[in-house]
Amino acid sequence: MQPDTSTSSPLRKILRVIITTIVLGFAAYGAFLAAAHVMLTQGWTTESGVIDANSAYYENLHTKYGSAYATDSASVRKHRYEVLDRIMLLSMYRPVNAEHIMRAYLQSGDERIALRMLDAVDRYMQLVPEYATRASERAAARAGITTNTSRTSVFVWMNIDEWGYLKEGIRKHKRWIDSASRASGVEARLIVTCLVGEQVRKINTRREMYKGLVAPLKSLSFSTAFSYGVTGIKESTARMIEEHLRDSTSLCYLGASYEHLLDYDTTASYANSYNDTLSVRVQRLTQPNNHYYSYLYAALFVKQIIAQWDRSGYPIADRPEILATIFNLGFAKSQPKANPEVGGAAFTISDVPYSFGSIAYEFYYSGEMLEEFPYLPTAPSTPTTPARPASVGVAMRARVGW
Repeated sequence: MQPDTSTSSPLRKILRVIITTIVLGFAAYGAFLAAAHVMLTQGWTTESGVIDANSAYYENLHTKYGSAYATDSASVRKHRYEVLDRIMLLSMYRPVNAEHIMRAYLQSGDERIALRMLDAVDRYMQLVPEYATRASERAAARAGITTNTSRTSVFVWMNIDEWGYLKEGIRKHKRWIDSASRASGVEARLIVTCLVGEQVRKINTRREMYKGLVAPLKSLSFSTAFSYGVTGIKESTARMIEEHLRDSTSLCYLGASYEHLLDYDTTASYANSYNDTLSVRVQRLTQPNNHYYSYLYAALFVKQIIAQWDRSGYPIADRPEILATIFNLGFAKSQPKANPEVGGAAFTISDVPYSFGSIAYEFYYSGEMLEEFPYLPTAPSTPTTPARPASVGVAMRARVGW
């Protein structure tokens, strides 16, 4: 008996068609891949391309910033000025591009990258007549600067030998200054500003002693008699600083977290052969090998003055020259008002008259010792409504954070 193939035959035909289709598909795909491989390896798909019309321009830039690019200190300064000058000009016409370049420069610190970015923009900006004229004039002005460059500071007192010695002494005290800054919340540079005013004043009044003793050791001068330590704190001032820390009714009150910052350690001895007849308060200020308290008292004085003026409606947190003036004159002269005057002790250096406050201002904004004592970001200073210290918290800037 023969099997019935009437139903299976159509099924086999369908399967045969499907299998044949799959096999032929794979074969076609393989042929396509083989053809593509041959075309790619033989370069049949490569476009002919063109030479960019600005190719020579790009080559010139490569040469300009290649081995011919000077990297000595004088040239780096020149490149830096050029970068900033050109960005300033570009910002007048294309602020978006100027911002991109400035951000890249601040991020990388590389003048070569910034100059290449400026040259890339200049290829288009030179088509703007007004920009091209101004760029040419500025380039000529920059070229003339190098012949008249002076390596001295515009601040005359910073050109005397003693300032160099003084900076070395301040660097040796950085750990104590930073510690006082952390404990008080006062910017380290602001503390140093008061120190500089005191030390420069001494350079003038005790110049022969400074040259013979302080300068060779690259150390700082101590105050004696009526004021003490490297920052020249009077004992009466130190006592008032301590009282303001504990008096919650004072306009100078800084809050409960500061009340015990200057408490005395009864187990510690601050006496030495130089100060054993003085009070414990002064002994702390006159430690020969630890100047932490000199800087902490100075920092707290500044912070208390800022609090007093802020609560009185006349904020001076961003006025280092006023803070230094009051630091020099004492609490009695701290009288909040709308237009405070800069002043303090007066003296002359290299035939130029200065005041304690003016020296402080010039140091603070000079950029000197920037690596050791950088500026902290600050918010604009605005008056506040006077209030009792114990009933309101006053928001201070980052420089004098609570």
